[in-house]
Amino acid sequence: MIDLSEEEVDYNIQTTKKYLERAAPMKQWLEMEIGITGGEEDGVNNEDVDNNSLYTQPEDIYEIYKTLSEVSPFFSIAAGFGNVHGVYKPGNVKLQPGLLSKHQKYVQEKTGSKDDKPVFLVFHGGSGSSVEEFQEAISYGVCKVNLDTDLQYAYTEGIRDYMVGKKDYLSSQVGNPDGADKPNKKVRYNSHLVVQLFLRANANILVL
Repeated sequence: MIDLSEEEVDYNIQTTKKYLERAAPMKQWLEMEIGITGGEEDGVNNEDVDNNSLYTQPEDIYEIYKTLSEVSPFFSIAAGFGNVHGVYKPGNVKLQPGLLSKHQKYVQEKTGSKDDKPVFLVFHGGSGSSVEEFQEAISYGVCKVNLDTDLQYAYTEGIRDYMVGKKDYLSSQVGNPDGADKPNKKVRYNSHLVVQLFLRANANILVL
């Protein structure tokens, strides 16, 4: 993925094209981002941006598609439709998945494509979204969904619940309610248990 969404649109497109030219001979896939995703991630804070800037315009999607298609078909576009990094109180995030359908129709009309969904789209900032929002976005050509915050929380939640439930067995390496000389490692804080907890916690949110 290349994320130049904080840059000017033309610079974003032309720079992405250069990277795709390098990736094309190897048939590598390149995901690019256009438009701003709200919230905060990796030190980039867009919590106070104008809401209008969170919605990518069809003309930009077409320009990207036209430019990158000249190089390779192996690319996807993360278009903004009100997306926000992180999870917020219901009603604070105004997702408009229907905009993705407009992007597809615009590109189809401009290119004369027989495919009613010619663009591979990506859903950034998916954490906290409803199943209905995911399904609607996917129906408009979304082929990838990002769930970073939800996955991080699920990871933390699984470990938290285990640590709280087994706290009497984790306060020392030896000694627990079963006996002062009972070791704890193999049963209570083996690293493999942490991995299992992560997988179990995330399994609950990976099925749409």
